[in-house]
Amino acid sequence: MTVWLDRAGRNGEQEALALQEKIAVVGWDEVPDMSSIKTREELLAILQKTYPDNKPKALLNWQAQLWAFSKRWQKGDLVVLPLKTRSAIAIGQVERDYQYRPKGPEGARHTRPVKWIKTDIPRTAFDQDILYSFGACSTVCEIKRNDAERRILAILEGKQPTPMPASGMNDHEEGAEPLEIPDLVHNARDQILKHIDQKFKGHALERLVNEILKAQGYRTELAQPGPDEGIDIIAGRGKMGFDPPRLVVQVKSEQGQIGVGELDKLRGLLQKFGADQGLYVSWGGFKANVDKESRKIFFQIRIWDSDDLLSALFENYEKLSEDIKAEIPLKKIWTLVLPEE
Repeated sequence: MTVWLDRAGRNGEQEALALQEKIAVVGWDEVPDMSSIKTREELLAILQKTYPDNKPKALLNWQAQLWAFSKRWQKGDLVVLPLKTRSAIAIGQVERDYQYRPKGPEGARHTRPVKWIKTDIPRTAFDQDILYSFGACSTVCEIKRNDAERRILAILEGKQPTPMPASGMNDHEEGAEPLEIPDLVHNARDQILKHIDQKFKGHALERLVNEILKAQGYRTELAQPGPDEGIDIIAGRGKMGFDPPRLVVQVKSEQGQIGVGELDKLRGLLQKFGADQGLYVSWGGFKANVDKESRKIFFQIRIWDSDDLLSALFENYEKLSEDIKAEIPLKKIWTLVLPEE
């Protein structure tokens, strides 16, 4: 069994389609049907004709990815899809050979049927070295270093895999995939997510959300640990906190996903607390049906998963208390983003 990384658009444009239609997609729509291609040289010639203005190195890179997707993937291989629209990983198994859909939507004409096994695994469930592999800039690549297959299978089975020793983090077995250019942004976010996941459990995560709201200009009251009537934070604008919008906030630090029923409970508490709106923060994310429901209550309830919380942290970091900065020490850097090849 081989483990393959696949992406569904630079910004996750085809994620919903891939999961709903049980397919993996690869882009490069200008390339014709690859079913009849017999050799890598033939594929390279098609790429040269299709993209005459691109550099030879880029075309060789694309050849390797498209050849793997259309010819090397085998039934039963694992497919890892790091989701861009939420902080989660989807994993499935290849079911059939490559299929070309000439009338498929943009970015989804070259496909592989996939049985998605789990579509909501938190990124924090994986060790950092595996997340580095998930962060490769390529659309398609093989993941095999650091015994990745065994460790990913353990997570799929609900087990806790043995972490890779630090001395082996950069080792490469013979025949392993070449080093990929890392996605620096996602790798950095994954490191910070791991840090928060380890350091801010339970009431500590409520305290972090409370500090972010204060940095946004709210006057807040944080409930003490213990029974809280379903509300962890109340917040309002103005010197006394009387001014709208007045918020009630529920924070869940567990890995489990929150469903529509929990949002309904929060909405029911708005009147009880005299609040205008609510915020539900779920570190483990939300079930698939919540996205659709959240649009209906957009002006009443907002939802934050771990990725949304991280974005709010970055936006308000300079205004946070020194205590929180000491617990989450961050530094902003500039780096050159090279074109993908």
